[in-house]
Amino acid sequence: MKKQELYDRVLAWFKEAMPVAETELHYDTPFQLLVAVVLSAQCTDRRVNMVTPALFAAYPTAEAMAKATEEEIFSYIHSVSYPHNKSRHLAGLSRMLVEEMCGEVPDDIEQLQRLPGVGRKTANVVEAVYFDRPAMPVDTHVFRVANRIGLTHNSKTPLQTERELVKHIPAELLPKAHHWLILHGRYVCQARKPRCTECGLTEVCGYYKKGEIGASVK
Repeated sequence: MKKQELYDRVLAWFKEAMPVAETELHYDTPFQLLVAVVLSAQCTDRRVNMVTPALFAAYPTAEAMAKATEEEIFSYIHSVSYPHNKSRHLAGLSRMLVEEMCGEVPDDIEQLQRLPGVGRKTANVVEAVYFDRPAMPVDTHVFRVANRIGLTHNSKTPLQTERELVKHIPAELLPKAHHWLILHGRYVCQARKPRCTECGLTEVCGYYKKGEIGASVK
């Protein structure tokens, strides 16, 4: 099977099996999405959604959060992973947004990555989820699922995976395809015990076929 044929079959299955695919993070504004994504690093969306209502009630905008100390922010997010680092990042990015970007979250990936605590994945999430740009954020789920199915082959870094996916997935589908891969990895193609019996992609999945994909996809 040619690689583009594999992509076409996988995307067609997702379109039918998962017509609605969107972030599970709760937010109302681009600033709140940015904050939630920063908090979600190495943390579950469920946990993030437990802390953000009170956090956003106290600091609904960049202007409001920019006035808070790291300690004050920490008091709201102490139950997430790495709360000290994330408190520092949220304080810093809020101040930079106010001081350099008129309090508005930029829609440019390079400008987003200037913000404290915002790497390429986080910037791509904001681009894809809020601004509906043709971006492909690669987290651990996307990285794992793409490699297992055979959409990528021996990718060593998230950037390599991102470039390969962007090359083969139509631009207009990238934001949704990002959610397809994440949700599939979160609930079906799990890291330790993938639920292959519940998956509709076993006929083309390299992981399920125990390595056959490496020889058949060019």
